[in-house]
Amino acid sequence: MKTIVITGGAGFIGSHVVRLFVNKYPEYNIINLDSLTYAGNLANLKDVEDKPNYEFVKMDICDFEAFYQLMQDKKVDGIIHLAAESHVDRSIKDPFTFAKTNVMGTLSLLQAAKLYWESLPEKYEGKRFYHISTDEVYGALEMTHPEGIEPPFTTKASSSEHHLAYGTDFFYETTKYNPHSPYSAAKASSDHFVRAYHDTYGMPVVVTNCSNNYGPYQFPEKLIPLFINNIRHRKPLPVYGKGENVRDWLFVEDHARAIDLIFHEGKIAETYNIGGFNEWKNIDIIHVLINTVDRLLGRKEGEDLDLITFVTDRAGHDMRYAIDSSKLQKELGWEPSLQFEEGIEKTVRWYLDNQDWLDNVTSGDYQKYYENMYKDR
Repeated sequence: MKTIVITGGAGFIGSHVVRLFVNKYPEYNIINLDSLTYAGNLANLKDVEDKPNYEFVKMDICDFEAFYQLMQDKKVDGIIHLAAESHVDRSIKDPFTFAKTNVMGTLSLLQAAKLYWESLPEKYEGKRFYHISTDEVYGALEMTHPEGIEPPFTTKASSSEHHLAYGTDFFYETTKYNPHSPYSAAKASSDHFVRAYHDTYGMPVVVTNCSNNYGPYQFPEKLIPLFINNIRHRKPLPVYGKGENVRDWLFVEDHARAIDLIFHEGKIAETYNIGGFNEWKNIDIIHVLINTVDRLLGRKEGEDLDLITFVTDRAGHDMRYAIDSSKLQKELGWEPSLQFEEGIEKTVRWYLDNQDWLDNVTSGDYQKYYENMYKDR
């Protein structure tokens, strides 16, 4: 039986990856390793917590000795590394925490894996270190409007039309790194360490850079769940600048499927970009959210548009991100399964149907529960 450690498995993307692996691979031992910071919530995995091939371990990835011991005790074959501080606003206020977790935490995992795997008779054979990164390490793309195409489109426009609407250039696997925030700088540094461990020690690694994710179980500091909750309670919707910034959006379950595919079939030492070919201006997404929430709550569609409140723009706010996923599509056959309209409908319905989860998270009660549970461990 293979033993796979998924770091950050109690978080948003991580919980979807854990669920997929636990259910799809009963022959694997899946260890969910998470320090349960504010973004980690085991309630995200209630449906798999009693599965025989699932185990949760509370651990800080910066604790090298503890992780090295776990590698030996559990005979770990693979690591899928998602644990990271990820909110740009928090990184601007507290860059040291981001450097510690994202850089030193990744280095701790790499060194522990190196020491354990190199001690084995087979060494790196059958082993893999999979590092999940972000499109933000590439910096920002210019906004251009190709001739004959005028954004914004209606919500019925195809993803490819959206993709063409805001620029002619995209992020490729070969795009030069140019991070602009403490968050993206920390992630860029961790990416370099992962690749250095392959080049220096021969560690079998793979790196992926993904666009913005959305879907169930996302912590409500991020745009989509925050605004769904605010619309429901008729609270202001704070929009940076004029809301003109463009992001490429991907449904989280499609990202989890890509991670599964790349972990098993991706080429060692390769980088794969994962994106939705699905660009939207922030202000256009907010209009879609308002219309969708209002409709599902039985309100007049668009009646909450007056909740939009424009605020001072974020420092160093990148204008546009856009991922080119053609390498992943051509080499491994992956593509997004949901169009944005279908994915956003599914997402809004989930948050409206799971208000107890949202209330528990926004109140902070879940953190107190886990602090008491693990205070003596």
